[in-house]
Amino acid sequence: MYKVNNKPLPLDRAFTLGDIQYPANWLRRSTSIARLALGITWETEPARADDRFYWNGDINNPKAMEDREEVDEEGNPMYVKVLGEVDGKPAMVDSDERLVAKGLKSQWIAQVKATAGTMLATTDWMVIRKAERDVAIPDDVVAKRAAIVAEADRLEAAINLCENVEQLIAVVGSQNWQD
Repeated sequence: MYKVNNKPLPLDRAFTLGDIQYPANWLRRSTSIARLALGITWETEPARADDRFYWNGDINNPKAMEDREEVDEEGNPMYVKVLGEVDGKPAMVDSDERLVAKGLKSQWIAQVKATAGTMLATTDWMVIRKAERDVAIPDDVVAKRAAIVAEADRLEAAINLCENVEQLIAVVGSQNWQD
């Protein structure tokens, strides 16, 4: 990104330096010597951290690993809102269920279960057929389903053992669902 006086200069936008206005294509068409003469420098933008694990792509701001029961500004417990009635009129009211912000571990375990469930769904009919009519499930299907379940179990256990975001990223990157 081009900068002048520590302020970004977007490409393809006109800008003014001092009393001179430069056209939108000036940065693209100018030479490095011309840009340097005006104090315009190039700074490589820092790599953005993975938004699945960090807030706003900031490596210094990881998302919470564990679930957290939410509290209001005074520290009072918060509850899931449901449609109820106040003064005879429909209104959102607190339920008995505590409001919980899911941490990364819960989110990724849910994702692993959803992936495994989707993969198993294609052959679920064979399991039902076996239970209802005692029709054998082909050995390759049995092996494939066992591999899917084993990988889901492995990932869930590994996710639960993670103590920080870096470990979780490594586990998520190690997924091996086979085809």
